[in-house]
Amino acid sequence: MIRRVLTALFALVVLGLLANHARTVDWGEVISSVRATPLRTLAIAAALALASYATYCSFDLIGRRQTGHRLKPSEVVGVAFTSYAFNLNLGSLVGGIAFRYRLYGRLGLNAATTSGILALSLATNWLGYFFLAGGLFLWRPLQLPPGWAIGSEGLRVLGAVLWLVVAAYLAACTFARGRVFHLRGHTFELPPWHVALLQLALASLNWLLIGALLYTLLQQRIDYTSVLSVLLIAAVAGVIAHVPAGLGVLEAVFVALLSHRVGQGELLGALLAYRAIYYLLPLACAALLFPALEAHARGPNRTEARASC
Repeated sequence: MIRRVLTALFALVVLGLLANHARTVDWGEVISSVRATPLRTLAIAAALALASYATYCSFDLIGRRQTGHRLKPSEVVGVAFTSYAFNLNLGSLVGGIAFRYRLYGRLGLNAATTSGILALSLATNWLGYFFLAGGLFLWRPLQLPPGWAIGSEGLRVLGAVLWLVVAAYLAACTFARGRVFHLRGHTFELPPWHVALLQLALASLNWLLIGALLYTLLQQRIDYTSVLSVLLIAAVAGVIAHVPAGLGVLEAVFVALLSHRVGQGELLGALLAYRAIYYLLPLACAALLFPALEAHARGPNRTEARASC
């Protein structure tokens, strides 16, 4: 109860700060920056977004292999795409979790199998995050604005900790006896080492593609590693703030960390285009796909054999 209250208060403080900051933004400059973006740049960004979504959907295909269910790959991709788009825009509880349980349940999977898929997808995503963030913070720490309390050494320590987490996961997948653990009444099985390496590769690729998308929309005004580092920091800030779609949090982090290198109007213009391409366009597609998936499903009793693991 106390945790929920503190989280709500933190979110309100963040929203208040963002609303106050929004009053100081020259939105005319931001819109002009978006309009000045070349069509070729937008086309490349859209292609990178498509590649990222395709990579993310492969996480659930790994889950299909691990849990042994027999849904068609096209059905799995449809559920993963829809869940991811709603997750980005409405938050993980609604998108990443509720939509997966709803759609996989309609397609005949039981809750235990869906939980296994969800756990593997989450682990895959954060495994790639920890690996990239750890490497960047350890070997190429972000050049922070003057006056920030944490410096390069602090980032290096954090990077080392993140790499230790990745190493521990890979070691558990390689050496743990049975590779089974229990959490809140659910039983999860760790994948074998070669699947863990595949998780690491695919999740890293996904984060690299998102970073490349932002780097493209910023039209190479800032080096790629800095853009990727700020993206990774903003992703965690969005999770902590519990703001749907990280709305305003992403922008605040980018402005705070990069506005001393690029104009605020150009930064916010690129981020506005990013939200349109990576958030809103896929959400519109997912909104159309969701009823199609519902219609395709045959109800909760659909082929129980498909849920076998």
